[in-house]
Amino acid sequence: MNSALKQAIQEWVESIVIAFVLAMFIIRPFFVEAFKIPTGSMRPTLQEGDRILVNKLIYRFKEPERGDIIVFRYPLNPKRDFIKRLVAKGKEKVEIREGRILINGREVENENLKRFYYYNYGRYGKRGVEVEVPEGHYFVLGDNSVVSRDSRYWGFVPRKNLLGKAFLIYWPPSRIRILH
Repeated sequence: MNSALKQAIQEWVESIVIAFVLAMFIIRPFFVEAFKIPTGSMRPTLQEGDRILVNKLIYRFKEPERGDIIVFRYPLNPKRDFIKRLVAKGKEKVEIREGRILINGREVENENLKRFYYYNYGRYGKRGVEVEVPEGHYFVLGDNSVVSRDSRYWGFVPRKNLLGKAFLIYWPPSRIRILH
């Protein structure tokens, strides 16, 4: 093997190793991470088996917004990651009334939240009960309210548990799209 070919192969191998190291130890932990959807709690937006990308950097620079699809560490078991839609922020009072979300007594105008019917279930989602979200926390719901175990049952997500914002379904190919 001539030295020019050897050098070219060595450069390719070095480039691949460097790209792998960057992807595994720099890009993935800090910028973008892939997740697989395990349950139907976010149907029809996300379906079981969908693979999504999550922007892990965005919430370091700005606050999450109502209607964002967020990935977070489950407050009752931080080793598990959950995905839900952000409904209310700290110091807001949230109520579910006749399938609609009310914040501080007024129906939410966010289109991402108005598309779904939310049921009165759980300790924090009882009919006629307005719940105040503690400062530095969020109230989250699954789009598929009938089957979702969310803030209605276990309470609030602390800010420190946020991992990022879901922004893209990349698999399966038939479902590739930007998330809203």
